[in-house]
Amino acid sequence: MKWKSRNLRELANIICGDADHFHYRSSTYITEFFQDCDLEFVHDGSTRRIWVAERLEEVLAMPHTGPSSPPDAFVRIIRSVLDKGEAQDGDPDRSAALSAINIVLAREGWEAFYDNHGVGQLRHIATNTIAQPANPHRPLTPAESTRRDQLIVYLEKCSEDELIEEILLPLFRQLGFHRITAAGHKDKALEYGKDIWMKYTLPTLHVLYFGIQAKKGKLDSAGMGKEGSRNIGEILNQVTMMLGHEIFDPEFNRRVLVDHAFIVAGGEITKQARNWLGNHLDATKRSQIMFMDRDDILNLFIVTNLPLPNGALPPVKDAFSFDEDIPF
Repeated sequence: MKWKSRNLRELANIICGDADHFHYRSSTYITEFFQDCDLEFVHDGSTRRIWVAERLEEVLAMPHTGPSSPPDAFVRIIRSVLDKGEAQDGDPDRSAALSAINIVLAREGWEAFYDNHGVGQLRHIATNTIAQPANPHRPLTPAESTRRDQLIVYLEKCSEDELIEEILLPLFRQLGFHRITAAGHKDKALEYGKDIWMKYTLPTLHVLYFGIQAKKGKLDSAGMGKEGSRNIGEILNQVTMMLGHEIFDPEFNRRVLVDHAFIVAGGEITKQARNWLGNHLDATKRSQIMFMDRDDILNLFIVTNLPLPNGALPPVKDAFSFDEDIPF
């Protein structure tokens, strides 16, 4: 990522606290700020604003996955600058600080905001993608673990359509996929082996098309699907149909084939099921298949900080209700 020098200097002023509504940082505290962001930068005593601008330029040059996903270190910097614990007099909710930093970020196509937990987030304006370190295998915080448990309960009771509409569609939008279209289950004749099709634009502006075959329960390789599970043999014909059937992309006004297929399960996808499907597909089609089971869905959904579906939220107690077990 390459930013204009003017915007780097203004963001450096904000970090140094030389702008209104932001915490002032001397040389020592600037070093501590970057250490809190997991960066080993030590201020050398030179002009703070210039030195910080140079470090920001280094951070923006770090590896990242695409134009709508800045380096993880930059996301941590924005979150630290917007820490609500550093609220200044006259700006208790940090709304003025948020407005000030957004003037700078908007020039480069970004917008900062606070999520439901009061944590600063960064959104790419053009794609509406939220940029954040989203490692699904990192340890979860206690609050995230609680939300994960609530989502597990929801996956146990939701229908296949609810899995698609309430979980998968928001998740893939959040991950940067677009033109996401759900076939639904009302008109089976129009599915052609897929529940969802979508596309992803690479940094080179090439477009890849994806199909999703979603099942609510466990996928196994048993001879007959047991209660709460689906036989992987049922998926084979649907995957073959998905990869061989064209879809119409109205943005380009042409028909295209699906490049890759996701097999998504709200339960476990057993190792035997994965191996069975791989053995029954030729080498070309085998490379097009990707699997997502319950753990993948849970971890991705939580670390991307998506709001839980209404059915996964704990019930709100009526303020005027009484516990029947309490004697009067």
